[in-house]
Amino acid sequence: MRDDETIAECLRHSDTVYNLVGRDYETKNFDYRAANAIGPERIAKIAAACGVSQFIQLSHLDASKDSPSTFYQAKAEGEELVKAAFPTATIVRPGPMYGYEDKFLNNMATWPIWWKLNHAQTTTRPVHVTDVAQALVNLLTYPQFSKTLNLPGPSTLTYEYLLDIVSSVTLQPLSRAPIVPKPVAIALAKLGQAVWWPSLSPDEVIRRYINDSDVPGDWDAVGVQPSEIETHAITYLRRYRSAENYVRPVVFPPRPTPDIAAE
Repeated sequence: MRDDETIAECLRHSDTVYNLVGRDYETKNFDYRAANAIGPERIAKIAAACGVSQFIQLSHLDASKDSPSTFYQAKAEGEELVKAAFPTATIVRPGPMYGYEDKFLNNMATWPIWWKLNHAQTTTRPVHVTDVAQALVNLLTYPQFSKTLNLPGPSTLTYEYLLDIVSSVTLQPLSRAPIVPKPVAIALAKLGQAVWWPSLSPDEVIRRYINDSDVPGDWDAVGVQPSEIETHAITYLRRYRSAENYVRPVVFPPRPTPDIAAE
């Protein structure tokens, strides 16, 4: 992402460019700003220089310069830098995405303790990755120049309810692990990153206390009707079932009214 010639070689025959490059944890080579702001700016500048007619930047629903999360700050800066380099760029802001080998449902099934932070009352708006992908494809036919499109999931849910969904699908009992205090979770995350980069990061701990942005979705503009997470949960979580339970039907828990309790 720092090699202008390589980027130009990738883009020079394109009429539409999607930038899906980003990272929600830092490494020794790329911090949040390098991966989510400076990199997209460089790609947008080169796209403009190559005569690309449409540039689509994938951001995040919670991108904000005022966010306590450095990742969300970097996403917001990336939007500004891309728009400065490519004024007609389309910004797409999906909610947290789930799908095959995701870091959402699969992570809840394997590490439920980290989703119980804030007493699991943080609210989120998860969206199926296929719905977002279809929206991006539809932008080829129905371009939305100089627009910012919010693509949250159709429902606002708590992590508590999502953990209940995971338990209902996997037929594994709910985790009885204690709730880790925020300072302790941040300290453990720092320790974990010293061993393995993609482990839970301190900034991700902070994000677990931030409610997803309560903005209306722009799905009509991209011609997609987003699906509920219960529709697809079995697809991605069945592999956590035991052999004797593999084909048992799913009975989902009733949906509670979200309790806004983020810090």
